[in-house]
Amino acid sequence: MEAETLALAQEIDFSMWGLFARATLTVKLVMLVLIIASVWSWAIIFDKLMSYRKARKEADQFDKAFWSGEPLDELFDQVGVEPKGRAERVFAAGMMEWRRSHRDDGGLIANAQSRIDRSMDVSIQKEAEALQKGLPVLATVGSTAPFIGLFGTVFGIMNAFIEIAQQQNTSLVVVAPGIAEALLATGLGLMAAIPAVVFYNKLSADSDRIIAGYESFADEFSTILSRQLDS
Repeated sequence: MEAETLALAQEIDFSMWGLFARATLTVKLVMLVLIIASVWSWAIIFDKLMSYRKARKEADQFDKAFWSGEPLDELFDQVGVEPKGRAERVFAAGMMEWRRSHRDDGGLIANAQSRIDRSMDVSIQKEAEALQKGLPVLATVGSTAPFIGLFGTVFGIMNAFIEIAQQQNTSLVVVAPGIAEALLATGLGLMAAIPAVVFYNKLSADSDRIIAGYESFADEFSTILSRQLDS
C-alpha cells in the first residue's frame, strides 16, 4: 500500500506549470489575472524608473544653464516654446507669459506677476500628472492582489475537499495536489503585490521630490522676475 502511494505521489507533477494545468477553471483565471497584474506592474515600474532618471538628469542640466548667468531671454530663445525637458517646459511657461505681459510701449500690464505664477503652476501640475501616471495601478495591484489570490486559494481548497469527499480518501497523496494548487494562487498574489507596494512607495517619493524641485525652481524664477518688475 505504501509502495502504491509512493508511486502515485511520484507521478504527480508538482511544478508550477503542473499545478496550474491541474487547477480548476476559476483558479486558472485567478492565476492568469495575477500574472497579468504582475507583468503590468513591472512594466510600469521600469518605465517610471527610466522616466524619473531622465527627468532628474534634464533638471540638473537645465539648472546649470539657468544659473550660468546667461540672460533669461537668450536662454528662452535656446529652449524654445515647446521644449522636451520637463523643467524647461516650466521655465518656458513662465517666460511666454512674461513676454505676453509686455505692452507695446515696453511696460508691463497689471497683475503680470500673478499670471506668470499661475502659468508655471499649471505647467507644474501637468508635469506632475505625467510623472504620477500609472502609480495608481501599482497602488491598486498592491492592495487587491493578495485578496484575489486568497479568493483563488479558498476556491481551490474548497474543490480539494470536494475531491476528498468524492474519493472518500484522506491520504496526503489525494490532499496535497489540491492544497498545493490553491496555495499557488496565494503565492502569485503576493508575488504581484509585494513589488507593487514597495515600488509604489519608492516611486511616489521620487515623484514628490522631482515635483518639489520644479516648485522650488518656479519660486526662484518668480523671485527673479519680481526683482525685475520692482526695478
